Amino acid sequence: MTPPEGSSDDWAAGAEQALLDAMVLHAPAHGWSRRAMARAAKDCGLSDGDASLLCPNGPRDLAALFARRCGAEAMGSLAGIDPKSLKVRERIARGVSAWLEAVAARHDAARRWQGFLALPTNVDLGLKLAWETADWIWRWAGDTATDENHYSKRAILEGILIPALAIRLAENERAAEAFVAARIDNVMAFEKWKAGIKPGQTAQRFAEALGRLRYGARGERPGA
Repeated sequence: MTPPEGSSDDWAAGAEQALLDAMVLHAPAHGWSRRAMARAAKDCGLSDGDASLLCPNGPRDLAALFARRCGAEAMGSLAGIDPKSLKVRERIARGVSAWLEAVAARHDAARRWQGFLALPTNVDLGLKLAWETADWIWRWAGDTATDENHYSKRAILEGILIPALAIRLAENERAAEAFVAARIDNVMAFEKWKAGIKPGQTAQRFAEALGRLRYGARGERPGA
């Protein structure tokens, strides 16, 4: 497939999406693999050189494109909802649900995609994509934190998204939503606990907890 003269960026964007469409069709049978990518490229009329130019990291690049497409579709499905009309926990639940359903819409390909990201060589990419998803959900929910809460919120949600998707793909929407609701309850309880700690108390409580673990409930050194 030769790019039209003077529109290489448009050609690349369109060719990437076409390649991803074809990859989704081949992934259920061949996995999220170079073999599936080669078949997808052939379907799109792309040469090996074209495919390598578009996706120099092979299936990893297509995995990232898939995640971002699902994120964009989830955002689109939330367009008619005013997040300010919902409680924070409801906003997060809506965002997670929208994302889960966008991914699950290509169920068989998504299962192979999730398996691909679970490989030791791809865990870094999987975590990066989960972080990106957690970030847009929090931004849609109206989060404007710039301190350590910015990172803790996303890290906690990242830890919910990955198992929630596994449950959604292995079981059903209801099971996934029940899991997410329970985890959000845990997060809200933690945030309430954290809000009750005055500045400077965290390190003290952490040190006291370590002392109890090492020296016993009273925190006394042996033989003292």
